[in-house]
Amino acid sequence: MKKRLPTFGRWEDAILAEDWAMSHSLLSAALNLGLLDPAECVEAAEGAYRAGDAPLNSVEGYVRQVAGWREYMWNLYWYFGSHYRESNALGHDAPLPDWFASLDADAVQANCLSKTLAQVRDRGWVHHIPRLMILGNHALQRGWDPAAVTDWFHRCFVDGYDWVMLTNVVGMSQYADGGRITTKPYASGGAYINTMSDLCGPCAYRPTERTGERACPYTAGYWEFVHRHRERLSHNYRTARAVKQLERLGDLDEVLGDARRRDPNAAP
Repeated sequence: MKKRLPTFGRWEDAILAEDWAMSHSLLSAALNLGLLDPAECVEAAEGAYRAGDAPLNSVEGYVRQVAGWREYMWNLYWYFGSHYRESNALGHDAPLPDWFASLDADAVQANCLSKTLAQVRDRGWVHHIPRLMILGNHALQRGWDPAAVTDWFHRCFVDGYDWVMLTNVVGMSQYADGGRITTKPYASGGAYINTMSDLCGPCAYRPTERTGERACPYTAGYWEFVHRHRERLSHNYRTARAVKQLERLGDLDEVLGDARRRDPNAAP
């Protein structure tokens, strides 16, 4: 409450290569395993705000995560039932490549993915934006089996309890439930990662390029993903614009050609 909460609101979605924890509480393992009562955390954050020790945006963001999203996931886990883990609305069935399954960060050239895999390997934890927009985003774009992706998150993270990972990965990260939890797939190109982090500067790839040797695997992968699911995405008001943008790409054939030639098991 004293050292992290005051800056949480401003920086909760940011990523820095040399600051793995940022302003996050690091309490997810204790919370998810039932060792810490979430109400205690919420009350302490409210108390910090009322005492003038933390700004409203930080307290609101923290309470929204603990009393909002966390409880939402908990209840949906029980509401959806045991068959929810079999959801695969997008029909993704590609296996996880060995380099990802074994956390071989050194095999990866894309700086953001390499740094994130190394942090998972070394600490068993990264915060929600690397989970969703680097790890999950890459898996979604490559069409990996959502059940295998969920198992990987469950196995590799210290806070990986079943009720947490199932709904967050199947529903939010991989959109395998077809929109029962979220209204859109959480897919993005390299521009988002570049905006939210300092990881793109030293990278061998450029977030603005989608073809050629320096094409960002996230940028190229995003447009490939939109093309692959364009029929579904065109009927979703939150993704229809992406389909229209896809139709205006002058180099789409080159983007798709590069994707067809890519080794599906090779590290980016």
